[in-house]
Amino acid sequence: MQFRYNSRMARPASALSPLAREALFVNQVGRLSDADIARATGAAASSARAWLAGTRAPTGERAERLVELSALVERLTRVMDPSYIAIWLRKPVPALEDDKPLEVIRRGDYRRVAKLVSALEQSPTT
Repeated sequence: MQFRYNSRMARPASALSPLAREALFVNQVGRLSDADIARATGAAASSARAWLAGTRAPTGERAERLVELSALVERLTRVMDPSYIAIWLRKPVPALEDDKPLEVIRRGDYRRVAKLVSALEQSPTT
């Protein structure tokens, strides 16, 4: 996915850390704001902004949550219009007992959301 690593930032994409590129992918393709990324990873919004700017990269649990979020965004682009991904991730979802996917990811329960996305991937399109 070449578009994943292209940036409109002044700093060349090749100069960004791999995790900063993941944050940028989630932001640009999934249209998630710095606040959304912070919410899903448990980081402060200022940290998410720094990841997007390429001046810092997440570590530990926050890095894990970011990679999980990126994987979900990548999969969701196959089953819904990318402009809807951020909305879907913020909405209470009945199949998640009305939890919001961003909150489920933050709690480290990526697999619950991934199972739901898997069901969406397997659904016949009409």
